[in-house]
Amino acid sequence: MPFAALDLHKREIEAATFDDAGQLLHRRRFPGTREAILAFAHTYLSPHHHVAVEATFNTWAVVDLLTPLVASITVSNPLLTRAIASAKIKTDKIDVTVLAHLLRLGYLPPVWIPDPATRELRKQTAERASLTHDRTRLKNRIHAVLNQRLIQAPTDLFDADGLLWLHRLELDPVGRRALDRLLAQLTLVEQQIRAATETLARQAHADERVRLLMTLPGVGFATAQTLLAALGDLSRFPSANHAAAYLGLVPSTYQSGDKTFHGHITKRGSSHARWMLVEAAQHLDTHPGPLGAFFRKLAAKKCRNIAVVATAHKLVILAWHLLNSGQPYRYAIPRSTEEKLRLLRVQATGEKRKSGPKPGNGLAQPKIAPGVRSRKLKSLSEVYAEENLPAMSPAPAGERRHVAECGVSEFAADIFESKYVPRGKVTRRE
Repeated sequence: MPFAALDLHKREIEAATFDDAGQLLHRRRFPGTREAILAFAHTYLSPHHHVAVEATFNTWAVVDLLTPLVASITVSNPLLTRAIASAKIKTDKIDVTVLAHLLRLGYLPPVWIPDPATRELRKQTAERASLTHDRTRLKNRIHAVLNQRLIQAPTDLFDADGLLWLHRLELDPVGRRALDRLLAQLTLVEQQIRAATETLARQAHADERVRLLMTLPGVGFATAQTLLAALGDLSRFPSANHAAAYLGLVPSTYQSGDKTFHGHITKRGSSHARWMLVEAAQHLDTHPGPLGAFFRKLAAKKCRNIAVVATAHKLVILAWHLLNSGQPYRYAIPRSTEEKLRLLRVQATGEKRKSGPKPGNGLAQPKIAPGVRSRKLKSLSEVYAEENLPAMSPAPAGERRHVAECGVSEFAADIFESKYVPRGKVTRRE
């Protein structure tokens, strides 16, 4: 069982091969190009070699090249490879030697190698997130141009009226050129965001896992796809808590003797997925279901920030259970969930469905005051059936007790029986 290790860099790669006894066979340093990597592999590696590399920016390209040519590839977690990270003398030659020996002895901490589909989804969601950050940066710079000149901007600066106001605004020549340049960049970024969003929306509508996760309150298709891309193969998490720990949403713990200290969350794993989940949890303080009850109780006891992060942790737990059971969330608000799924369907396929009673059904319609809009009230089961989602199974006894302890039993009964009416809504039953 020969072994090899590669220390990857932007321009060069340090590589070494060893026999099964740990004796050095070859050591080479070559350019970090596709041709040089393949030349090294064809010359010094065989189908019996086991290769170790560290996770870095170009790891997956190297993994794709070497996978058909060797027996196995192990990608090391650099944060956990303490023999390299804590070394007093650290060189590329020492790094590849340590990597190879740790692999040979079975002590190399590996990371999961995502499949091509998961890797592609990670790239797409990261690209869209980068574009949205660029849009925020450009909007902040436009505000800065106005603030430097003591100009009060309208409240909705970036809607149609606000953009027209910006184009007509009289400024000094330098400010006008800066504002025109920023507005042109903002228009381009907006177009790129729309294109990326349309592509992701089509993929999301075709993926039942995304639509299952969208039944969670606060979770849209962008958050659902980001979470799926971060978790990848769900079978590698034996429990929901393992999935939450993988995303760094569990508290750090220090225990020694009879002393135990729980600190801030670990923040391991995908920072993008963790940020999206925290953003989704921000809107749950008014949710009438169990998640909202948990949020409000913890916010009153601790503070809002702690409640937000803890609720994000709950969302990961629920997501793991939804994906494993294949069933939608039982305590979603029917109206908002229906609207969320409808918008995704229209954005992905353009399909619009007529609502309201069918003509000539012989039912007398209730009289509604002029100017007041009405809408048929649907149960959560009806919403899921119309969107081709699996039917909900009855809640187990333990879950029913928990719902009762949260004080939301009436809400749970109403959404199943088409009785829940959000505040400010006028509805009718048929």
